[in-house]
Amino acid sequence: MSTQEITALLLFATAMSFTPGPNTTLSTALAANFGLRRALGFIVAVPTGWTLMMLACGLGLGALVLAMPMLRLAVKAFGIAYLVWLAWKLARSSTLGEATGDRLRVSFAQGVALQFVNIKAWMLALALAGGWVATSAGQPTSNPGERLAIVCVVMLGFALTSNLAYALTGALLRRWLSQGARLLWFNRAMGALLLATAGWMALA
Repeated sequence: MSTQEITALLLFATAMSFTPGPNTTLSTALAANFGLRRALGFIVAVPTGWTLMMLACGLGLGALVLAMPMLRLAVKAFGIAYLVWLAWKLARSSTLGEATGDRLRVSFAQGVALQFVNIKAWMLALALAGGWVATSAGQPTSNPGERLAIVCVVMLGFALTSNLAYALTGALLRRWLSQGARLLWFNRAMGALLLATAGWMALA
């Protein structure tokens, strides 16, 4: 990749990774409710799942999803349903740690799987596969494997950094949120963000 392409990729990755989405919302909420250590599994799951998705898109899975409307609809429907379920579970939690068990639990495997039903992640992966891996300045590339590896490394770093930053914010708020009904309203706000994301996914 040229210096210009790398610069454009870094700017694109920054804009897409640090804007609020289901991953950053959950990272913040999990750290606020359970502490940073308990949220680390999800924080690592996000870049893991996203890298697997990027590799799959670079190898042609993205084209398959685009070519099959029913598959695309199924991915969207499952993603929306899962976000609504998470929002409902989160909005019911009013004390620290209460979101565990029957309230809210997001395992490493679920965090990885969430990337494959995240429309924002799909749009990002498809844009990168088409704009940076398969083509350059509108022309087919001669080294797609090398370019795919570069994109995966860059996006893995950004996904890890952005979710860790949001989780640190949630962890720093943990003591303040433990007073009164602050955590309940915080969790409801996080749940509302997840619902808003689900609504955006439905319209995307």
